[in-house]
Amino acid sequence: MRQDRRLAAGLVVAGLVGLVASAVLLIERIRVGEDSDYVPTCSINPIISCGSIMESAQASLLGFPNPIIGVAAFPVVVATGAALLGGARLPRWYWLGLQAGVTAALGLVAWLVFQSLYRIGALCPYCMVVWVVVIPTFWYVTLRNLASGVFGQKAASARGTTVMWEWHAPVLLSAYLLVIVLITVRFWSYWVTLL
Repeated sequence: MRQDRRLAAGLVVAGLVGLVASAVLLIERIRVGEDSDYVPTCSINPIISCGSIMESAQASLLGFPNPIIGVAAFPVVVATGAALLGGARLPRWYWLGLQAGVTAALGLVAWLVFQSLYRIGALCPYCMVVWVVVIPTFWYVTLRNLASGVFGQKAASARGTTVMWEWHAPVLLSAYLLVIVLITVRFWSYWVTLL
């Protein structure tokens, strides 16, 4: 129960942060669409440039701007957290649906990280905020579902589940460090010019 309350608070915070980042990015995208001379507030230099990303095909993966996905999905995360804080006991089917959603979100984020680094060659600060909240959202929803038996009692009682709970913070930190290392290495030639 204590774990669910912590997860609930985390879902509310992560969902709100992700929603704000997605909404701001969507507003910036609309402004770019309305005025081709508009320079997004998140276009700071050749590397940190939302404009470069917004103009790419990857920015509209499903035929509409990607931030619409965040604007639609993050309220579900917030509502789930709020319901848990209010004492709701959500059914297994709901947790499986949430798991599918956060897994798809992590897959999309991983794909967007790769595209940003190795195809587009630019970083979007608002997108990176979404990356920052999706990673722990996936991780902690998955851990909760493993431990609570959503994936079955065998998974709940498995030694691996216990180890993942014991090492939850280092695993999460490793995921962040991996992304930071990839960004540092990919744009090293630019970063050294700033020194």
